Amino acid sequence: MIDRRIKFRHIQCFVEICRQKSLKKAAEKQFLTQPAISKTLKELEEILNTQLLIRSRAGVTPTTEGEVFLHFAEMSVASLQQGLYGVEQVSSGGKTRLAVGALPSVAASLMPATVEKLDAITQDVRLTISDGPHGYLINQLRQGELDLVIGRLGAPDTMQGISFTQLYNEHVVFVARPQHPMTVDPDLTQLTNWPVLFPSAASAIRPLVERFLIANGVGDIPNRIETVSGAFGRAYVAKTDAIWIISAGVVANEIEDGRLVQLPFEMDGTKGPVGLMVRQDNEPSPAERMFRLAITQAIKDLKMA
Repeated sequence: MIDRRIKFRHIQCFVEICRQKSLKKAAEKQFLTQPAISKTLKELEEILNTQLLIRSRAGVTPTTEGEVFLHFAEMSVASLQQGLYGVEQVSSGGKTRLAVGALPSVAASLMPATVEKLDAITQDVRLTISDGPHGYLINQLRQGELDLVIGRLGAPDTMQGISFTQLYNEHVVFVARPQHPMTVDPDLTQLTNWPVLFPSAASAIRPLVERFLIANGVGDIPNRIETVSGAFGRAYVAKTDAIWIISAGVVANEIEDGRLVQLPFEMDGTKGPVGLMVRQDNEPSPAERMFRLAITQAIKDLKMA
């Protein structure tokens, strides 16, 4: 039997501390003071009569007991969120809500065709689409804010509790405006001569890009802006001499239309799987099954597989 002293705030705070690996950051996310969230954690550990977290200068890490509790605590938070969405669904006239997270490359290249396919299959799904970096979307998925995420396979430590189904492979590209000096003399070692839009730390392609540059003798890039914003990248690169390092899908339309030019570097080393990610405890809903069918058809039509 569940101890009645355990409240939802205990579970929510514990999960947030584990996600942020910091009591201070978790307190900020929960709009609490650090002493308040520390007290909540202490209450939970006293109720369970065990230590759940180890604090050190490096941050906060779960004990073995904490790892076990975290697994089920995350499932509980996600299930409650789904229950709230279920109530919202009934209030909205019966349409099934499906919340999808898409990395910028997927949002730009694959999602428009997928939405068209889904609309042809059914009119009973109310789709919401969010984009952003890998880390942000995976956290939203774990919290139950998203039902599934389409994007690159992340590092092993970011994929715990997440199931990944590969859809296709995608590579990284270097792009610039037409008539950029690098289009005439494409020398990768000269990259540091120009402003560079660089993948942010939370992006799945960041490690691939860093390894690629090291392998090609490119050192630190001092004049760089870290971003995965497609809107900013398109506007900034079109008006400046900046070079944009980004997943190919984000700029596929611009390259095809001639608004941006892909620099002729060999990028096979940056190729990686893009797939569908869900929580491991996920039981696919009819809406999710229809979405999977739609995305499979879109990939086939776009010849991405």
